Amino acid sequence: MIGPLIETPATNVDFYELVPENWIHVGGRYGKQLRQLTEQHPFVAHGLSLSIGSPDPLDLQFVRDIRDFLKLHHVKIYTEHLTYCSDGGHMYDLMPIPFTEEAVNYVANRIIQVQDILGEQIAIENASYYAAPGKEMEEIDFINAVLTKADCKLLLDINNIYVNSVNHQYDATLFMKQLPAERISYSHIAGHYNEAEDIIIDTHGADVIDPVWGLLDTAYEHFGVIPTLLERDFNIPPLAQLLKEVDTIQHAQRLAQSLSKKKHALG
Repeated sequence: MIGPLIETPATNVDFYELVPENWIHVGGRYGKQLRQLTEQHPFVAHGLSLSIGSPDPLDLQFVRDIRDFLKLHHVKIYTEHLTYCSDGGHMYDLMPIPFTEEAVNYVANRIIQVQDILGEQIAIENASYYAAPGKEMEEIDFINAVLTKADCKLLLDINNIYVNSVNHQYDATLFMKQLPAERISYSHIAGHYNEAEDIIIDTHGADVIDPVWGLLDTAYEHFGVIPTLLERDFNIPPLAQLLKEVDTIQHAQRLAQSLSKKKHALG
């Protein structure tokens, strides 16, 4: 996908996101292409393998590599998932952390350690999950407790809230409104796969559906307009088709800003 971005730069994209693990120590033609893009456009970094909730020790050399990569490419924001993906080896999936007080303390301390090495706050993403082993507290309470104890930022994933609300039968809007506005760094929106009527799989491999767009509108109304990134990991259509969904995001942002101005004028 990097080729089309260089050959036909998008005029309606405010920032891009990359997975740092895919680019650390990459040189040659691809490394030069990435450097060309990061010199011309704002980028954020969204990690996949920090494994913040793992029983394994943190890979401190990996964290230092992330720090150096962020500095090299002038990336201002590093985000990760509130999950884990290793236990004596890499599991190539994002596993749910038990919603317990013990896990809150464990994860928050590891986030603090990462932030100390990076010299900046990171943003943690509310994750999709399909089981809640060892659950002792509600998901929303677990997320808020980690954010507070670690003093980190939040990557607000709109689609994950919708997916979890269907799979675990809760009110998506009520859940979202309990998250702290002041900690939101930016947001994600994406498509998913309907395995059954009551089971949704978070795939990032389809177009965004209307209820998720509606939840994004509610987020803008409640939190204010926040930077929003369209995620698409596979079944990737031509760039022009993807940019139509980016246009939808920007239309929603303009509408929310207009409504906010009208409310302030009346109020």
